[in-house]
Amino acid sequence: MKQPLHRRQPTPGNPRVQRTRNRVLAVARELLPQVGPSGLTYALLAERADVTRQTLYRHWPTRAALLFDLVLEGPDLGTYPQPGSDVREVATAWLKSLRAGVSVPAVRTAALAVAAQADHDPDSARALIRISEDRHTGFNRLLEPSGIQISEDEFTLLYGPVLARLFLDRGQVTDTFIDTVVTQWLTTLQHTDTPQDSQQ
Repeated sequence: MKQPLHRRQPTPGNPRVQRTRNRVLAVARELLPQVGPSGLTYALLAERADVTRQTLYRHWPTRAALLFDLVLEGPDLGTYPQPGSDVREVATAWLKSLRAGVSVPAVRTAALAVAAQADHDPDSARALIRISEDRHTGFNRLLEPSGIQISEDEFTLLYGPVLARLFLDRGQVTDTFIDTVVTQWLTTLQHTDTPQDSQQ
């Protein structure tokens, strides 16, 4: 049976616990780009955040759980889009939000670390799946006013070119590049929507 990434969820009604959690994540975001994933030990993090290692393990029983939260609980850049009925506008805004998110050094480093470790670390593999599921669900929520919901494959076709440009090509993701990606993606959606119509 798979163990959850988080064996203990912080109590929402406990401000002290939430403050501790927020402080640790803030310190981790600061340290991660400086020391790298292997250098972000619980000993160092506990010392810098002024907490015990036991506290860290209660919140994040594995390093993958900590990296998971660094990706999904990144700083609010004020760029996450609102739900809308125009699929092009929603997709464009979402990709710009993705670009902004991975431009944060700690988020970028954490995401790459989880991906790099997924082949040999089951916790990282589960974290990677959960990150993808979270983003896919969130994007479909944005699309609800349009009446459209997209599959996992269609979601990958949207964000894949952006991550490839950033992480493999080491290039810039311009607004023009995003517009091109969305245009191509919408064409793909139109083809998958009407495969049987063309046969009748």
